[in-house]
Formats: sequence, structure tokens, C-alpha cells
Amino acid sequence: MFPKDKFARAASLYRTAHLFCHEKFHGSSRKTKVLSAGALFLGAFTIGAAGFAPAEPDTSDAPVHAITKDLALPDLKQQIAQLEERDEFYVNEEKVRAGDTLATLLTRLGVDDEEAASFIKSDTLARAVMQLRAGKRVMARTSEEGELQQLTATLSDGRDGPINNLVIARDGDKFKATTAPAVLERRVEMRSGQIRSSLFAATDNAQIPDSIATQIVDMFATNINFASDLRRGDRFNVVYETFYNNGEPVRTGRVLAGEFTNAGNTYQAVWFDEPGSKIGGGYYSFDGKSLKKAFLKSPLAFTRISSGFSMRVHPILGIWKQHTGVDFAAPTGTPIHASGDGVVDFVGKQNGYGNIVVIKHWSGYSTAYGHMSRFVSGLRKGDKISQGEVIGYVGMTGWATGPHLHYEFRVNNVPRNPLSVDVPNAQPLGGNQLARFRTVSTDMSRRLSLLRPADGNGVTLASR
Repeated sequence: MFPKDKFARAASLYRTAHLFCHEKFHGSSRKTKVLSAGALFLGAFTIGAAGFAPAEPDTSDAPVHAITKDLALPDLKQQIAQLEERDEFYVNEEKVRAGDTLATLLTRLGVDDEEAASFIKSDTLARAVMQLRAGKRVMARTSEEGELQQLTATLSDGRDGPINNLVIARDGDKFKATTAPAVLERRVEMRSGQIRSSLFAATDNAQIPDSIATQIVDMFATNINFASDLRRGDRFNVVYETFYNNGEPVRTGRVLAGEFTNAGNTYQAVWFDEPGSKIGGGYYSFDGKSLKKAFLKSPLAFTRISSGFSMRVHPILGIWKQHTGVDFAAPTGTPIHASGDGVVDFVGKQNGYGNIVVIKHWSGYSTAYGHMSRFVSGLRKGDKISQGEVIGYVGMTGWATGPHLHYEFRVNNVPRNPLSVDVPNAQPLGGNQLARFRTVSTDMSRRLSLLRPADGNGVTLASR
């Protein structure tokens, strides 16, 4: 609707323009008449524009209608009756404790069911609950009276064995046990630690599993002798995999990256998957150079040097004689690892060496491992050996006054000091592999930077 006040203003403007034009038309020049006609036209246009201009609607007289609707309220008594008719179950979760029996475990789970206990003891699959290690989680669903409805647990067979979910469920008046492969969730963990007494003490304090600590040793074995090179105050950072099942850690995976500061030098390593590799990949420095050296510094993981490569008085012969190897003192039965890839040249007994294995490598390199208590089963001359593979166990056969490994490093059959000899590394990455590696190394480098202390020392590459 066109408002009255606007219409009045427009009409007044039009009348003014009309009178003005009427006066000017009589006795005026042609120029004056043209201007007066224009004024009259503008006045008429203003009235038209005012008629079509939008205006705010007047809602004061608009009709208002109330809408009402009755809503049915739920029947409280009916709801209570339905809840009373429904079976209520209770879920409880407990960790297996050292010294637990089946009875004590079921009691903590709220299970009061003799038939369930008898089934678990007698059934082949269900009996696995009684063999769970301390710390493993078990979940039970029971009725109000404590009758077992369902019991679940995670079963694992060693580090690389399959992981299954065990389910014991009530089936009418009986029970049934089934297993199914677990669907694992992979998580990346990051930890750091400081050496105060030993590596394993430091990793325990940092809540790092022993399997990861062992991998740390393997990663840096070509740069650090963990038997003699560790210093109080040395630091390490590590990024590794952990696999979870239903929120419970069930297995540690591979170390993805790590750095170790030893005696002021920081060594870094990052794992890179290589589909064509026998072991699936290898460790590299952050510039793409392989950290796998031709030979390990020590054939034993943890030990101490009892005699070095030098002149000494022979402990049995009592004469001054050149010691042509390095003796690593260790308990009988400690695994001995091949220090490099090669072929077994000799396995058997040999004079003062006792039980000895000699491995030929390339370019005239060879290594010898003496005083073994026994060889690994099936080891024969001509067998191909990979670096790190177990070839025997520490003993004191031959001319030995205590259990230790006599380790010799030979170049063209001439003994050399294995702790100081310089050996080459494997080939570095290149081409497409290097581009893919840089994506991995960039991510791991960022993770390691988060673990370093604010006043951390500079980083040097592990390859030297």
C-alpha cells in the first residue's frame, strides 16, 4: 500500500512545479519554456517513482493464529516394567596378576559360575586363559547373579607369531570357545632416555620395551660398542611402532628412527622400506647413506673386552706373545653373531681355538670366532651367512681360562685389530628411492626434534 504522507509530499511537489511552469510559459522566451517543461516532467516522474518505491510492510494489523498440539507423554510405569523384564549385564575388566589362579581371576572379574570355570579348565581353547602372562587384560560380561555370559582375551604367540582374540560365550546351558585373528591398530611411539648405569636400565626408566632396546643396539652397532663405549650422561631418542588390539598394546614393531649421543657425538638412523631387500629394508643416515657397514664392531650384543689386540703374556703358555684378536668376556651360552655377510669356510675344532667358525667375506676379508661352547644347529662349511646371524654360543673350549669369545679379523689372512680397522659402508640410495626416502626422513626428523632437550648438542651423521 502506498503511504499517505509520501503521496501528499509528491502531490505538493507536482503542484509547485505546475504553477512554476504556468507562470513561465506566458510571455517567456523559448529557452524559458523548455526549462519549465523539464521541471514539470521531473515533478511527474517523482510522483511515479514514489508510487513504485518499496516500503516497509505495516504488520500492526496482521492477523495472528495460535497453533496448539497435544503430545502424548511416555508411560513411566510401562518403561519401568520393560526395564525390569530386560536382562541386565555387567562388564568388568581386569589385568592378570603374577601368581593368579583361574579362581582368583574370575573372582576379580565378578564371575561366580562353577560351570564356566569347569569349561575353561577342560576346553582346549578356553584353557589358554589360564596361561596368560601377567599384565594381560581379560574382560567378562556377567549377569546380576554372576553367571558368565562372555569372556574375551587376547592371545599372542611370541613377537612375530599370530595374535588372536579368544571369546568364551554362553550358548544356552553350555559354553563355546572360539578364536579369530585380531585386527591390530598401529601407533607410533616416541621416547627418550639418558644413560646413568646401562642401556637397559635407561630404557626401563623410559618405559621402552626390551625388544626396542635390542633394536637400538643393532641400529648403532657399527658406530658404538655398547660393551665399552657407553658413558654416563649419553642420551638417546627413539621412534618406534606399537600395535594395539582393543586399546591394549600387544606387540612392539620396528624402530622407525633413532639418535644416540655417545661421548659428544650424535648418530642418527632412520628405517627405510625396500621391497626387494631380504629383510624388507635397512637403516640409513638422514642424507640417504646406508648405515650397514661391512662388519659389526662386536659379534656379541652385550659384553666386555677382557683382552685387546696387543702383545701380552699368554694366560696358559706363560710367554710374551702377540694376541691376534679381541677377547669378549660373556656368560656361557651367549649368542655369537656373524659380523658380516659371507660363506662358512671352517666349522669344527682347531688347536687352542677349541670350537671355531671361520667365515670368508670378500676382497680377502675373513673373520674367526673361537672358544665356542657349541655351534648353531645345522651349520656347515659352504653355508651362506648374513650379517648378524647367530652362528654359535660363547664357551671356553680350547686354551681358555674362562668363558669368552676370541674374535679375529683378517685381511688376506693377516690379523688386524677389529676395533680400529676401517671398512666401507653399503651403497647409498639414489634416484626414485632417494626421493621417496626424503619424504620418510623429513617426517622422522621432525619427530626426533621434539624429543631433544632445549640445549641439545649439534647432530652429526652416523656414517663416517
